[in-house]
Amino acid sequence: MNLETDYLGIKLKHPILPGASPLVDDLDRVRRLEDSGAPAIVMHSLFEEQIERELSAVHYHRDRHEESFAEATTYFSKEEDFPLGPDEYLQRIRRIKEITSIPVIGSLNGVRLGGWIEYAGLIEQAGADALELNMYFLPTEPSDSAGDIERRMLEIVRAVKSNITIPVAVKLSPFFSSLPHFVQELEALRVDGVILFNRFYQPDIDIELKEAISHLQLSDPSELRMRLRALAILYGQVGATLIASGGVHRTEDVVKAIMAGAGGVQIVSALLQLGPEHLQTLVKGLELWMEAHGYESIPQLQGCMSLRNAPNPEAIERANYLKMLQVWKA
Repeated sequence: MNLETDYLGIKLKHPILPGASPLVDDLDRVRRLEDSGAPAIVMHSLFEEQIERELSAVHYHRDRHEESFAEATTYFSKEEDFPLGPDEYLQRIRRIKEITSIPVIGSLNGVRLGGWIEYAGLIEQAGADALELNMYFLPTEPSDSAGDIERRMLEIVRAVKSNITIPVAVKLSPFFSSLPHFVQELEALRVDGVILFNRFYQPDIDIELKEAISHLQLSDPSELRMRLRALAILYGQVGATLIASGGVHRTEDVVKAIMAGAGGVQIVSALLQLGPEHLQTLVKGLELWMEAHGYESIPQLQGCMSLRNAPNPEAIERANYLKMLQVWKA
């Protein structure tokens, strides 16, 4: 049984790896991930806000003015919001490279062209084998058009690609008018992979205190469906590695993602809930499932249920939507 996969041009022994998460903040858990068969380690994101604060010496200005009126306390994220500052982040990459023998993938989260692009080069210099660009921008102004936002994102990718030589993957949200078109634009910039999708933690409202409140809710397998559809549509239309992220908890979720077209599957919530050793369970489960169903390699399984190859492609397209509207009865 051959579980090898091509992940951003890097050969991995299997396609299941831990995604960006707080697991990398504990070196003992990083070792446990490697011992459990992790083929690579993905760092959590270094945020644009952290880098801007470091580059502009915003500590001084924040501390000087932050109590001038109540709203000022929300202008900047507090240091404790981030487990690792920019320098510590780079040092953590170096340390993980020292204690493990597997690839380490850095991650940057931002949407503006600025000093954080410099950090793409610093992450490469720290020893990262690849880089994820975790791109997210929440439009709040009517003057921000979809085209403007996409051009801004492409400009960032172009700048980062020109600054480093390691593979680059772009982690996207599902909120695009035409995801295939935008991914094609990314591929024209020679990105090595596309990660589908980012998970966003939407605020709730406390109706008594009149406050916006945040709540961490881990994923569940129902979230995988949106990923499966996007993977199935994109598979065969782009050459970059397609990577599933979000809603993968069980062996059957891994199988579904690969069938839809994923060349890699990132796991986070299940590892946070069940521990790094759950990775070993998933890898063994994938191997047993493939053996039982006559698959000998990942490429043989990959994309067999994509839009291009599925026996009923209409279930992936609009016909499925029309049908589902008719089946519910009170």
